[in-house]
Amino acid sequence: MGVPTTTDDAAIDAALIERWKRGDQRAATEIVGRHAPALARFASSAGERDGVDELVQDTFVRAFNALDSFRSDSSLRTWLFTILHRLVLDRKRSERRRGVVVELDESHAVQGYDALDTLVADEAAERVRVAVTRLSPLQRSVFMLRVTDGMAYADIAVAVGSTEGACRVHYHNAMRAVKEFLDDA
Repeated sequence: MGVPTTTDDAAIDAALIERWKRGDQRAATEIVGRHAPALARFASSAGERDGVDELVQDTFVRAFNALDSFRSDSSLRTWLFTILHRLVLDRKRSERRRGVVVELDESHAVQGYDALDTLVADEAAERVRVAVTRLSPLQRSVFMLRVTDGMAYADIAVAVGSTEGACRVHYHNAMRAVKEFLDDA
């Protein structure tokens, strides 16, 4: 059996949404299971260290409360990323108003390992994580959505509230910065 395509994912999500609308609570559990890991990675890549699970949970709460308004103009995952991105921005604005200072250092790097990480030597993986933490927040978001989730630039643009062209530039600049860091290390 091959790798599922984006069309397959859209069809699966559409079927799950319909089941949930008909009252099948297991469909909601399946939606969460399909998308929560990617949302958690995205929140971590956006610099969130504490409360990632809470952000992901809040994303699903908002999504399920507004699922009737989901028009399928983009994929469900893109819509969820958009909601999460707005929650992260709201949290950062709130922290600034309260005077919470968040400094990024090496300890803010994503700590989880996925299948790809196990294939890469520990030293190389650490150097890549450090390089990614040095990117601007927007570059980091675009880079992570493209690299870890394989999202198309159009979907990334929707998720981060930018244009497709700007996302391409941010990705290119992020890739260049990561390569330069790795070459210098």
